[in-house]
Amino acid sequence: MKYNRQKRGFYSIPLTAALLVPLSLSACSSNASPPPEASPTPAVSATPAPTSAPAPTASPSETAPAPSTTPDGTGNTESKASSELKSILALARKGEVKGSEFAAHIDLFDEVERKWGKPDKQESAGKGMYATYSKEKITFGFNKGMKIFDVRSYAASLNQYNVTAVKQALGEPADTTVNGEDTIYTYPAGDFQLKVVIPKSTGLVDHISVYSPQDAKNNMAG
Repeated sequence: MKYNRQKRGFYSIPLTAALLVPLSLSACSSNASPPPEASPTPAVSATPAPTSAPAPTASPSETAPAPSTTPDGTGNTESKASSELKSILALARKGEVKGSEFAAHIDLFDEVERKWGKPDKQESAGKGMYATYSKEKITFGFNKGMKIFDVRSYAASLNQYNVTAVKQALGEPADTTVNGEDTIYTYPAGDFQLKVVIPKSTGLVDHISVYSPQDAKNNMAG
């Protein structure tokens, strides 16, 4: 029986040791430091990228194109034709044309010769004499007493207007006559008459005449 106890005791050692090994391993593992936890990364709030402000919308008055004027059929705008032709009528009421300092009914042709010199051409026509100054593009009609009764302008700026432009600016003429191939549109201008002469060949204004009927009565034959 003793042998058996010893034998059993002999086997008790390894059994105990076997029991102790896992316990010691368990103890070791219980004493081990836990692995450091990763420090939490602070959450970064996503800030939306700044967007560019929308371009300001232009007001209708800024974007709308300027109103265009109606062409008069000769490359000019109606407003330009109207302005120039109305200014011609305004001067005619004073017996004048643009480009001349001498007026019908007021000035004598003697004064013209003193300032402008002898005309390039002088001839009898109608109820008086007509003197032409080519450089100035002006012709004067004067009676026996040298009183100017007709001032004509052949300015190149007149050649761009047709009858439509004339009537749009000045209205219907008081009288329309035909002399050869020329059609003459006559407008009253106070004590004077404004005559707009348009040849059939061009359909554009050739010249204008500021005419004083009262002074034309004193003709060269009287």
